[in-house]
Amino acid sequence: MQKTVERVDPAFRADVLNGLAEPIPAIPARWFYDRRGSELFDDITRLPSYYPTRTETALLQARASDIADRVGRGGALVEFGSGSSTKTPIVLDALRPAAYVPIDISGDYLRDSAAALAADFPQIDVIPVEADFTKPMALPDKVRGMGRVGFFPGSTIGNFVPRSATDLLRHFRTVLGTGSKLLIGMDRVKPVDRLIAAYDDPEGVTAEFNRNLLRRINRELDGDIPVEAFDHEARWNDMLGRIEMHLVANRDVAFRVEERRFRFAKGASIHTENSHKYGPRGARLLLLAGGWTPLAEWTDANEDFALILAEAQPDRFAP
Repeated sequence: MQKTVERVDPAFRADVLNGLAEPIPAIPARWFYDRRGSELFDDITRLPSYYPTRTETALLQARASDIADRVGRGGALVEFGSGSSTKTPIVLDALRPAAYVPIDISGDYLRDSAAALAADFPQIDVIPVEADFTKPMALPDKVRGMGRVGFFPGSTIGNFVPRSATDLLRHFRTVLGTGSKLLIGMDRVKPVDRLIAAYDDPEGVTAEFNRNLLRRINRELDGDIPVEAFDHEARWNDMLGRIEMHLVANRDVAFRVEERRFRFAKGASIHTENSHKYGPRGARLLLLAGGWTPLAEWTDANEDFALILAEAQPDRFAP
């Protein structure tokens, strides 16, 4: 049945139709996160092979007091992405902000998450904002004049190529303002077998998460993509320092999305996600390029993952 224009995000339509037509077909990873995709990602974070969430959560628990001492309590905590059920409460409990502003493109998931956190922290004003945090936006009037701390966990910054990551960090600086701080999680480079296992789990949850994007296209854009014709594949690209996720055609396949037709030969792929991994110096340089001055850094004993606190310091006339 043809979907009504009102129910389809025009940016989603444009990214899918344009992305599938590119010489190297690709769809931005942010479109993974409809309600089902968000639920599947939560499932991924609990898998034995998926170390980032477990490691970052332990880091937050161990360093929450140190972070709060450096950041200060009160003010507004602004999370770019809907708050997770594990990491966000740790930060809220440590910082005790006056307001918490989660920003996410997945409206239903955002509202459910915000409602749960509001019930757990009744003393904090929880103000969810349904928006694409990569686009121009303004914070709610209620947090005007408050000190602001951005929270960007999960190594989500790794989903962006360095050029786009730098632009995103500059955008965060604009949204939060000079003098604000940013607590960001970044995954470290490590042996390839561990990286591949984290993004191609034996339970098949990540594969289902990847293919759910095709189901969303079929549902929202009147597509007829044969989902079973595409296999999930995780690859390590050493030259670019990243894990890549692809949907690879296991046979010649033709399909339609809205009124446009596409053909994929066996072995051709749709590139759906990057996850860049950073060493210590690369992470700090990325933050500096994005307008953030690193203040402190915490890692786990194995140095698998890093939490970095940075500040949007005033622009300087000279070095």
